[in-house]
Parts: sequence; C-alpha cells; structure tokens
Amino acid sequence: MGDSVSEYTTRLQEQEREIRCLSAEIDSLRNPQSLDPSPQLNELREENARLKYRLNILKKSLQEERSHCSKSMMNINQRLQEIFGEAIRAACPELENPPLAVTPNQQAKFGDYQCNSAMAMAQMLKAKGVKVNPREIAEKIVQNIPDNELIQKTEIAGPGFINVHLKRTFVSKLLTNLLLNGVQPPPLASKKKVVVDFSSPNIAKEMHVGHLRSTIIGDSMCRLFEFLGYDVLRLNHVGDWGTQFGMLIAHLQDKFPDYLSVSPPIGDLQAFYKESKKRFDEEEEFKKRAYQCVVRLQSKDPDFIKAWNLICDVSRKEFQKVYSCLDIQLIERGESFYQEMMNAVVKELEEKGVVELDEGRKIVFAPGQSIPLTVVKSDGGYTYDTSDLAALRQRIFVENADIIIYVTDSGQGTHFQLVFAAAQMIGWYDPQVTRVEHAGFGVVLGEDKKKFKTRSGETVRLMDLLEEGLKRSMDKLVEKDRHNVLTPDELTKAQRSVAFGCIKYADLSHNRINDYVFSFDKMLDDRGNTAAYLLYAFTRIRSIARLASLDDSTLRKAAETTEVLLDHDKEWKLGKCILRFPEILQKILDDLLLHTLCDYLYELATTFTEFYDSCYCVEKDRQTGEVIKVNMWRMLLCEATAAIMAKGFDILGINPVQRM
Repeated sequence: MGDSVSEYTTRLQEQEREIRCLSAEIDSLRNPQSLDPSPQLNELREENARLKYRLNILKKSLQEERSHCSKSMMNINQRLQEIFGEAIRAACPELENPPLAVTPNQQAKFGDYQCNSAMAMAQMLKAKGVKVNPREIAEKIVQNIPDNELIQKTEIAGPGFINVHLKRTFVSKLLTNLLLNGVQPPPLASKKKVVVDFSSPNIAKEMHVGHLRSTIIGDSMCRLFEFLGYDVLRLNHVGDWGTQFGMLIAHLQDKFPDYLSVSPPIGDLQAFYKESKKRFDEEEEFKKRAYQCVVRLQSKDPDFIKAWNLICDVSRKEFQKVYSCLDIQLIERGESFYQEMMNAVVKELEEKGVVELDEGRKIVFAPGQSIPLTVVKSDGGYTYDTSDLAALRQRIFVENADIIIYVTDSGQGTHFQLVFAAAQMIGWYDPQVTRVEHAGFGVVLGEDKKKFKTRSGETVRLMDLLEEGLKRSMDKLVEKDRHNVLTPDELTKAQRSVAFGCIKYADLSHNRINDYVFSFDKMLDDRGNTAAYLLYAFTRIRSIARLASLDDSTLRKAAETTEVLLDHDKEWKLGKCILRFPEILQKILDDLLLHTLCDYLYELATTFTEFYDSCYCVEKDRQTGEVIKVNMWRMLLCEATAAIMAKGFDILGINPVQRM
C-alpha cells in the first residue's frame, strides 16, 4: 500500500505545482500594462486561452483524483484548510502569511465547519493602513473558493464567520471507503525515524507507580507514530550503571561467594538493595570495598561484569512481569550503552571551547540558561548530564532520528532544557529540522490528593497495583453477574481487558501535564468518560450485528453495494464524528497530548448512543422478538463506529473483547 500512496501523493504534488505555475502565467498574461502592443498579441491571447483550458483540465483531474478516494482516510479539516488557503491568497494577495483558521462548527445549525480568518485579516490590513470590513473580506474569500469535491455551500455570519456545509454524498463516499479499506492513516509525505525514550526504571529497584505514567504514555505515543507509518524505536533508558553497583556487587560476593559458578537465588532484589545500602552507610570497610568494586566494574573486569549482569537479569525479569501485563514492547538500552561515548562528547565540547572549569568540575553553560551542565565531576567521573548528551548525540548521528521524545516526569524538564540547548549550541541539530522534545507529566496522587503511597508510607509497587486492579475488575464483573454468562476463558479476557484498560485510560484521559488522582472506584465506574464505559459501549456495538445474524462477509458485501444514507440528523452527526478521527490524530502528533483521543472516543460513543436511540438499525416483531427488518446502511454506520473505536483503543494500548 505504501508505494501506491507515495505515488498518489507525488502525482498530486506535481499537479498542484503545475497548476500554480500555470495560474502565475495566466496572471501575467492578464495584465495588459506589462505587454507592449505588438503583432504577437493575438498569439499571446490564443496561448492564454490554451493555458486556461489546460489549467481547467488539470484542476478537474486533480479533483477527480481526490474524489476517487484513496485507501487512506481523508483529514477533512486539512483539506478545507487547503481550499480556504487558496481562496484567502486569491482574495488578499497583498497579505504575507495570512491567518488560516478552520475548525469544526460547535453548533450543527450553523453548518459543519467554520473559517474564522476574515477578522484577523482585517486587523492585518488595518495595520497596513487599509480599513476593510471583515464581512467584505469573507465575501471575497467565498468568491475565490476553488471548485472542490466536499463543500456543498457556504454562508457568512456575524462579523465575518464563514460557515461551511459539507456534501452529504461525499461524506457518504468517505464512510464507504473506510468500511472497504479499514482505518488507514493519511499518506505520509516522508517516512521519518522516531525515537521515544520512556519507562526507564532503575536496575535493582522495584518499578513503582511513578514509572506507570512514563510507561503508559510512552507506549501510546509509539503506537500513534507506528499507526501513522513512522519508523519507531522504543527505547528503555534503564539506570544500569553507577556507583550503587559497587555496593551491590560487594554484597553479592559476601552473600553468595560462589556466584560465578552457581546462579545466586536472589528472590527479592529490593530487600537485597536495602541490605547492601545499610552496610554501605554503616560499615566503613564495606564502603571501601564497594568503591573498589566500582573501579573493577568500570575497567570491565570479567568477574565483575558477570556479577553486574546477574543483578541486571534479576531486575529485567521483574520489569518484564509489568511489561507483559500492560502489553509493552521495549528495547533496553541503558546508561551503560553510552559509557564509551562520553569521552567523545567531553572531547567535542572542549574542542568547541565551551567547557569551563569550576572548582575541579568541567561545566558547560548553554545560551539563555542560568544553570550549567556538569559534564565531568571533580573526581573525574561522569554525570547524568554527560550520559544524556551522549545518548542524544547517538540518537541524532547514529540512529539518524528526525523526532526524539523523552517521556519523563515534569521535574526533569529543566535538565532536558539544558541538554537540548547545549546540543543546539554546538550544532548537533537544528530545531527547525529535527524535533527534540521533553513530554513531561505530573505525579500520581492518592485520593487524599497527596503523593500516592501505601498506608505505611512506602512507594506503591507497580505489580501490587496491577494485581489489585485484576482483583477489583473481577469483583465488578461478578457484581454484574457476568461469571454466569461468560465462559471461564471469556471471563478472564474480560477481567484483564477491564483491569489494565481502566488503569491505562485513567492515566491517558487526563492532560499528562497535570497531576492526577488514582482511584480504582472512579476508573472502574461504567458511567462517564472511563475505559469501563467505552469497553461496554464497544461490545454493545459489536453485538448489534450478532443480533441481526450478520457475519463479516455479509457486512463486507453490504459495504460494496449499499450507500450509507445520512438523511437523519443523528446519522449525519455520527458520520461526521467518525470522519474526524484523522484530525484528532494530527492534533496529538503536534502537541503529544493523548487525552484528546480519549475525549474524542467518549464523544464518539455518546454520539453513537444518540444515533442508536433515534434510528432503528434492527426492527423486531414486538410479539415474537423475531427480526423483521435490517436497515443495512445503519448497520454500516455501526461497523464504521466500531472500526474507529477499535483503532483508538489500539493506539491507547487497550485490548477490547467481543463479549463482556
């Protein structure tokens, strides 16, 4: 599919370029002042007529190309922006970069979309000393709207709002395209490489609730980029290097002296870590040995590397339990991966002349930043600053990443600001070309609005939280008597779907920048904007086809032969809502705020409920309960809704089930 999409995109771009060139040529021929009266005038007029004819042919072919739907879903908002962009440039050619504002209309009675550019354009003209009424500008914009496949009519309202009504037949065609080809992303101009750095727990420490947000948000971002066709590298930047490994290895040698030949049975790594830390703080001799172990580890002594690997492996197994529950795929590339690269980073910074000495430390000030980065400590060791610079350098120059996203708590925002500023200062990347961004998030709070802790004040272990979720999810299903309806296998699938879906959705449905209150009661409530509500809604939609005894092949044939009618207000509202999906994804691509997708899925589910309550899909005999009529175009609207919801769930990392 990728080849045909790129070929289609290239053809569109070539045709649009040719149209622009021809339009410019016609404009120059239209201006009699620039033509000296000469014998060639008639020839030029004939050429002008030929150009106009060719221009119209090209415009028609471009329109046919567009209306002959490709397999991809169309971003209606983007297409309207192209149409209005052309109209605005033609209406006010004297304005440089005129504002372009097209949004869905909030009130259906005023139309489907609205262009609000006229008022801002009037302000720009006023600044140039030209006073024009915004309504006049709106009228000129409307007069210059090019022929297109999707606008039925426009109306000017108020001070200069342009209300846009879409062609129902075209919206119907887009829905048919979706039903026949599935939920396909809009074509990509070029396939970019994306690196997402997320989760990143520390070796020898338990994953806690703080890692939950990074893991869930990072995974969902990766799923979005993957769906849109980007080449995504999912990196787990684990804390697997540093002085703490000295005390862990020294403790390992004492507790399991034969660790080189017999694998040590470290069951509880957290307890093991606490024991070694206690000794490190209290026993001077042990502390000295721990430092010696660090030196031996850093010099790559094989016995010490083996001890280090043993400790890392125990942690990896624990991390994997969490990742398996949440269906997370990651490539581990911890701090140790970048150790050898740090020397080169410091050398490059020194050669560029940006390193300053400060009480034995080597520091770097980036432009506009009041805090320096410490790249070498006074004892000659490296820091987080050095390893993050090395990681960024590797991702830019070795991975050739076009987009690099760090998903960590907002508390690390200043640190990343310094790292990015230093990297730009020494010319590693241009922010206009390479997108490097810190996607920060707030903390998880308990229901008392304080940091989420256990009753004893400990940080909540992530596995404990997930197990509690499973227990509560089963309680909820039993309360609804589902254990008497579902098979044991279906019940287990429903339990996992609800438990992990609710935990993910509760996180993703909040603006990630804000703190959020963790509450099992709220997230398992099947009313309101929760995963429980959406999962139940999805299974209900899927059950409508079963009720009408329609299998996939029957629905497929119907999609090929049945026009999706949108005559009822609720059919029209649902059809438009379904087709807003690409616009929603584009917005998230721009701001990396995933709650927009959650809000959209909730709106889609509630819009579907309105439609289902008002429009009969399946009509039954009231006495016998027998199906007497199936309104197939409405069944297709049900299918399209379910398809979009399923893809939305997939991007959020939620696994819906057919029966619940």
